[in-house]
Amino acid sequence: MIILIDSGNSRLKVGWLDASNPDMPREPAAVAFDGLDLDALDRWLTALPSPPLRALGVNVAGEARGTAISAILQKHGCAITWSPSQATTLGLINSYRNPTQLGADRWASLLGVLSRLPGAHPPFVLASFGTATTIDTVGPDNVFAGGLILPGPAMMRHALAHGTANLPIANGQVVPYPIDTHEAIASGIAAAQAGAVVRQWLAGRQRYGQTPQIYAAGGGWPEVHQEIERLLADAGGAFGAAPVPVYLDHPVLDGLAAVARATLDTNA
Repeated sequence: MIILIDSGNSRLKVGWLDASNPDMPREPAAVAFDGLDLDALDRWLTALPSPPLRALGVNVAGEARGTAISAILQKHGCAITWSPSQATTLGLINSYRNPTQLGADRWASLLGVLSRLPGAHPPFVLASFGTATTIDTVGPDNVFAGGLILPGPAMMRHALAHGTANLPIANGQVVPYPIDTHEAIASGIAAAQAGAVVRQWLAGRQRYGQTPQIYAAGGGWPEVHQEIERLLADAGGAFGAAPVPVYLDHPVLDGLAAVARATLDTNA
């Protein structure tokens, strides 16, 4: 059993790959913990039906978090390899000026999307709504063209509440014309997230001459999806087709599983 670990800024997501089975099946459902509750990881590992052989993961929550995760895995006789961003992995080509500067979670997520696609595929945009929102584009040539980073929905909300004297942590409806402060903040956050997604979708269409597919991920998606889908429908109508985003539960773990399958030796 190979453990898959996505250590993010807020949450720790874990899954597994059964290396003893020729089909190498995945866990029935990935599990997410509070990123600071590493005892939950210990308990989860203890409850596994078979002991883990090794682990593959990404960590964007800092060196101390990575060291703590490694120590818990070692307690269960399992060493972890942290999977970095690279110039190329499994046919995906990285256009970052310094490829290793790209967040390892972003790289793994893109590999996770590619693992679902046939060899010939349209361009795609992956929008992940976590602590930060990232919006990344990959062409039909499997070249990662680049992407945006902006505060995620929750970070935007808390920045307004903590950076001003009078604005609350909003819990309002997203509406075209807000008439109270909670609606104004909620609608502004959704509009900012949606505008960034549509910007990259339009840029991809112009770059590749075809309509990019859109994939979405992350805990912030429920808060913004209606505004994103509405704005995409408006923008897509000008070209005769409105893109419908496809939500992915754990693209980082999917990407790690693809790397693990590709690098699995006969003794795993």
